[in-house]
Amino acid sequence: MNSETFDWPTFLGRWQEEWVPREDEDEDEEDEDGQTLVSQGRPGAGEAAIAAAEERLGRRLPPSYREFLAVSDGWHVDQVAGVYQLGGVADIDWFRDPFGMTPMYEESLGVNPREEEVLLAGMWRRALRLETDSDMSYALLDPGDSDQDGEWALYLYKGWGGEYPARYPSFRAYMEAMYRSFHSDRVERPDFVNATTRTQDAHVEEARLLALRGRHEEALPLLEEAFSFGRPRSAVLFHQLHQLLAPRASKDYGYLVADPLYMAEILPVQAMEPARGEWRLGGDDHWLGMMAARGVPRENAEAVLGAMRDGTHQYAPPGPWGRAVAEAREPARWGATDAAWRVLREALPLWEAPGPSLIAPIGLLADPVLGPLITPERGREILATPRAGEKGPAPEPVPDLDPPGLAWLTESISNRRPFDRYRCVWVEGLDPAGLPGLIGEEGSALSAPVDQHWARWRRASEDGARDHTEPWEDRATVAVGRTSDGWAFAFDRDPQYLNDRLVSPAPAASSSGRAVVMWHDASRSYPGGSPATFHLSVAEQGEELYAFTVRGTEIQRSGAIPEALDPARLFLPEATGLDNELRALEALHTELGLSLPHFALTQGRLRTFTTRSWTRAPREGENFAYATFVRHRS
Repeated sequence: MNSETFDWPTFLGRWQEEWVPREDEDEDEEDEDGQTLVSQGRPGAGEAAIAAAEERLGRRLPPSYREFLAVSDGWHVDQVAGVYQLGGVADIDWFRDPFGMTPMYEESLGVNPREEEVLLAGMWRRALRLETDSDMSYALLDPGDSDQDGEWALYLYKGWGGEYPARYPSFRAYMEAMYRSFHSDRVERPDFVNATTRTQDAHVEEARLLALRGRHEEALPLLEEAFSFGRPRSAVLFHQLHQLLAPRASKDYGYLVADPLYMAEILPVQAMEPARGEWRLGGDDHWLGMMAARGVPRENAEAVLGAMRDGTHQYAPPGPWGRAVAEAREPARWGATDAAWRVLREALPLWEAPGPSLIAPIGLLADPVLGPLITPERGREILATPRAGEKGPAPEPVPDLDPPGLAWLTESISNRRPFDRYRCVWVEGLDPAGLPGLIGEEGSALSAPVDQHWARWRRASEDGARDHTEPWEDRATVAVGRTSDGWAFAFDRDPQYLNDRLVSPAPAASSSGRAVVMWHDASRSYPGGSPATFHLSVAEQGEELYAFTVRGTEIQRSGAIPEALDPARLFLPEATGLDNELRALEALHTELGLSLPHFALTQGRLRTFTTRSWTRAPREGENFAYATFVRHRS
């Protein structure tokens, strides 16, 4: 809607009719019928007065502001800690940058500033100042920032805040925003009821039902508008939809976190950010204090935060949906994320809301095993699925995320390979929980689920703290899971460099079945560096069956290697290192049925343990040296 069709008399009349003081303000004088006598506006300025102001200013005013003045020559905005009063035609004048803002903003432009940055830097000297009463705040119309309809952008600058000014594309947009702010500032008044509040509350309920029927795209604009008016429940419903569309984002659910109906679902979600170490405002104590201020017992908040941080929290809703969550957790905790998601997808229609303020199972996001499964695409699928007894068409299923086999290890993500070097132990038919007993260091046990994205940094910290190991030892912190073909695996995403003192863990791992060890290292295969290396060893019943190690063009081999895995066929001197690696990985998948879960190893959480050393001690006469590099900050 452009300014030519905007009904200023109706808009301002409705605002005046609905006007009441904020809950914390004194009541204004009332007439005999109980109506407040505050007048927000003044009679409109005539065309001659507007034209005289334009002649004084040397510019024709933008359309929406001009039309406003013709209806009301000024307005009582009454913004909290902002602009209180807009002047009329006799009051407005050029701002002329009395505080010297222009040089400061010009200095921060940089070499290639954006257009909006250039406009803002020049705004201070050319803007028209509208307010006559404020809390160190300024309403500035900028003729240099205009659109095709001749509208000038309005900048609202709060001098006490130290922030960039808020920009509105026109005076009309600013006034509509201030009208919504007027509503938000009074939402706590129990007697603040009018046609607008009733309409927006109806939109909230309509959006709730639309969301439960899988029609979240229709619900979003209704909730967004009601949220801008500050209507009850609009924010928590709006945030649920947005959090599932962007599952790693954080949202604030206010006092809903302390409601007994929702605490089990909401409190862990609110703890996700501080549990990740991303809470900057005073750390844990500040967050715990904020939860306590909302009515959450401190012991509850501390317990949930601790469980979220150490990975032991479990999302456990009641009913059929809760049983599906428990069923999905078993494959997910061993890396079968696609299988787990299929269990959850089938059960989504069975989810029941504990109360009218919850429209989606967002508690799932806080589960350390199942939460990482929820990508934006799967979050959208959740929202598009009718649930809580509502009916509607089922959405198109999101495709599985794990490619078959091992070839994905060679692929780049955002122009970068996730693993330049990696090693893995597979054991056929073994429960993954048994791997620490076969190849783990003494006393090793499975950890809680660990975020694989940060596993490298966590491992570096653990290695630095492990002072009981010998310098030559190469113990790996491995992620544990099960492949789709039933192999237990232990994967090291960032091993040390493969050397000739390797002791393959395959024989120790094969006491209960066939075991395979693979180790690839391309991290130093640059011109002048060491050649790429690749090792494979296969054992059964505690005995090595065959093995080979390739270093550039040199091949060491032992045992009866199957023809399909013959390194001379897989590693060709004329081929690139990447082609040779890919050929070897494809052969391992075809010949032995080996695979690894892409999603779990790059984005999910898996349990870990520490293996015994992959290298033997130096023998008599062998030299061994190591170096430690320390970065000093000057």
